[in-house]
Amino acid sequence: MRRGVIAAIALAAILAAAAGATARSAAHAGTKADTITVWVGWSARVLAGFKKVVAEYDSKHPDVNVKVVGGINDDKITAAIRSGNVPDVVSSFTSANVGSYCKSGAWVDLKPFLSKDHLDVNVFPKTSQYYTQYNGKRCALPFLADVYGFYYNKKMFQAAGIKSPPKTMSELTADAKKLTKRNQNGSLKVVGYNPFLGFYAGNAPDLSAYAPLFGAKYTDAAGHSALSKDPAWSRLLKWQKNLVDWYGYKNLQKFDAGAADEFSASHAFEIGKVAMMIDGEWRVAFIQAEHPGLAYATAPAPVDDAKKNLYGAGYVNGTIIGIPKGVKHKDQAWALLKYLTFNAHPLAQFSNLIRNVPTTKQSLNSKEIKPDAHFKTFLTIFANPNSKTTPITAAGNAYGTLIQAFAVKWQAGHAGDLHAGLQKLDKQIDAQLKQAQAGGVP
Repeated sequence: MRRGVIAAIALAAILAAAAGATARSAAHAGTKADTITVWVGWSARVLAGFKKVVAEYDSKHPDVNVKVVGGINDDKITAAIRSGNVPDVVSSFTSANVGSYCKSGAWVDLKPFLSKDHLDVNVFPKTSQYYTQYNGKRCALPFLADVYGFYYNKKMFQAAGIKSPPKTMSELTADAKKLTKRNQNGSLKVVGYNPFLGFYAGNAPDLSAYAPLFGAKYTDAAGHSALSKDPAWSRLLKWQKNLVDWYGYKNLQKFDAGAADEFSASHAFEIGKVAMMIDGEWRVAFIQAEHPGLAYATAPAPVDDAKKNLYGAGYVNGTIIGIPKGVKHKDQAWALLKYLTFNAHPLAQFSNLIRNVPTTKQSLNSKEIKPDAHFKTFLTIFANPNSKTTPITAAGNAYGTLIQAFAVKWQAGHAGDLHAGLQKLDKQIDAQLKQAQAGGVP
């Protein structure tokens, strides 16, 4: 009798579940899902992580099918906007381009969406708020940040008798010389610190990673280029050139030519060819995946000796994400964009997968963030009020291209008088900005 009752109850439950499933299927059958496409710059392992985050959203929103396309750069984004055949959501690694995107209307103004949903951008730190708008027009939102800090090999430090990471540029120079090893012919076997512009991300030729460490200002109060007026730029370039000359320009060229790709498992720091470096937080994930036994530590990068109060700060950049003009599924695009950027869960989830810094104040302290002493350094740098990014201008990153051209000539000894060169560079940047302000859409 009891067995029969149990069987009857089980049968009833099965029938009820089947009826519910049928009802849900019928409901969904009447709803045509829209396919929305997201373009991102990531590839390989990082792209797989992003797809995992999006798949969770997709599974909970039967009204859309989300398609992710990786390997996208700003040239492809601009070409798509010009052709009118755009994806629904786009992201870019080059936050400096937000000025041209916002000014031209290439990315739509997000203020109406934010106002409608009563969303406050103060959930983002000030630096992230800055690089996702231009002149008060917000056409992008931050989606994880890149924060630059200092990496050092603990075994090499111990062998050289160095007890703690350098906090000033003079200390960095002294430690670099102690840690450097040369072959019998004078070529470089191990480089204590590689100052050569163009060597991996921390040595970007536009000097972006160094500017906050020297407190270097890009513009004056009137908005004009101030590289020749702010002595911090001269101190930066002289420090860098002096260390290049100590190593030997051609020696560094040869060393760099023989170094493995920045994103390979034979990265020079990871295999012990470089003892110290400035790099982004993502390197923590690469080391964990490729060389988990590496004895290293992280810290804030050293700063100008004249501005020791800046220690703890660093260069901040980040992925920007928005909606291109001409989009077909604007409401669905906004729903996904809002989920990715304001919700602490996907930010923490993606941060754990690729070890980029989450970009809301809540997500920075989320219990979902997996603890990691190496990674925690970058969360602290990100929150430091002296951490800075590059200027957001109507010319996008074009001013950085001009700085890069000068800095590369400078380190090679071909720039002539430094102050005169910086004065000329200021004029070039001002002319470029003036032209961009006058028009010039992407």
